[in-house]
Amino acid sequence: MIVERFNKIKSNINKLKPAKPVNIVAISKTFSLEHIKPLIDFGHNHFGENKVQEAKAKWSDLKNKNTEINLHMVGKLQSNKAKNAVELFDYIHSLDNQKLADVLSKSQKNLNRSLKYFIQVNIGNEIQKSGIPASDLDSFYNYCLKEIDLNVIGLMVIPPNDNNTKKYFEAVCNLNNSLALKELSMGMSADYEEAVNYQSTYVRIGSLIFGSRS
Repeated sequence: MIVERFNKIKSNINKLKPAKPVNIVAISKTFSLEHIKPLIDFGHNHFGENKVQEAKAKWSDLKNKNTEINLHMVGKLQSNKAKNAVELFDYIHSLDNQKLADVLSKSQKNLNRSLKYFIQVNIGNEIQKSGIPASDLDSFYNYCLKEIDLNVIGLMVIPPNDNNTKKYFEAVCNLNNSLALKELSMGMSADYEEAVNYQSTYVRIGSLIFGSRS
């Protein structure tokens, strides 16, 4: 069932004829490894979690056995959890402030690891949401790249929930292109097709694959 749902999403994406390959990050937070296993056995290897402790308990052993698995941190990351995140994750989608960037950079050097990062943009300037305001993006990106040597591959956005998704996706797509970034993390279960139309290369999909969370 899970594999069928996954293939349906893949097929929907292919019908849109994206210019670049689109990676489906299967958001496995709160689901047990047993529940996720059919997709791992099928050969899929991009999975997303939003809590470091849960991810560590769930994935540490499996990642040691299966080096193909790429783990994506998609939730808010506190700087005090950054070291643990660097040990376990391959991608961070929620790089959203300088303090966090500094700790991640230091942890990478200490652990001799190099992760891939998406800068989270607060495109709607929402007080309750994390992310770099669009107006500060250039300076933050240059800081990450030139001062502390983080491998920023793209931007990430969670658009405001106001039926204007298309407008926000277009704005973030333009920002991504203005920085000449190759990847873009945009789109979830409800709006991934719209995101792909605006050049998203990583879509973060949970309930459409694994069913609703209890």
